[in-house]
Amino acid sequence: MKIRAIVTGATGMVGEGVLHECLQHPEVEQVLVLTRRPCGVSHPKLKEVVHGDFHDLSAIEDQLVGYNACYFCLGVSSIGMKEEQYRKVTYDLTMHVAQTLSRLNSDMVFCYVTGAGTDSTEQGKRMWARVKGKTENDLLKLPFKRAYMFRPGYMHPTKGLKNVPKYAVLITWLYPLLRPILSKHLVTLREVGIAMINTTLKSGGPTIVNPPDIHQLARQ
Repeated sequence: MKIRAIVTGATGMVGEGVLHECLQHPEVEQVLVLTRRPCGVSHPKLKEVVHGDFHDLSAIEDQLVGYNACYFCLGVSSIGMKEEQYRKVTYDLTMHVAQTLSRLNSDMVFCYVTGAGTDSTEQGKRMWARVKGKTENDLLKLPFKRAYMFRPGYMHPTKGLKNVPKYAVLITWLYPLLRPILSKHLVTLREVGIAMINTTLKSGGPTIVNPPDIHQLARQ
């Protein structure tokens, strides 16, 4: 099976890293970047749809048909946000995109980048974790072929890519020292991208994907 993937968040570190792995992988034959501004990447496999409002995809639905994977890497920090605002840009936006894609592509595998510490009970004290938990829970109810919730913890950036935040640049030198002792909490962006591709190619495995699961999936 060849993969035809939709990638969101390609102008951020995670989405750019996942897109990079998709473009390098022999089993991925086409990638559609769904974005609100151009990602600045050119490749024979790559098609880009620039669309300003992810809460309303009706104008571009015809361009979202015929894909069997979505790697959803779009997200924002909750710092400084009230719950209603964060829910709109996290839960509401993600669910609208996912509901649209599940309706248009019955054979789709959906991978969602969430976060370590996400609250599946939706009842905890941390606002962001409750919102992410509800997002995960409701994504898993949609009629995708399969869905996976990625909780990667710290992600080590891929060398040579441009959308790396300053904090990640400052601590990259520590990664080789920390990986042996904190492997349950650390992954590389390359591992995340390869793990997503492998969940599409092979069924099985946990639907909540933690760093040890990402390590294993990336090795398959």
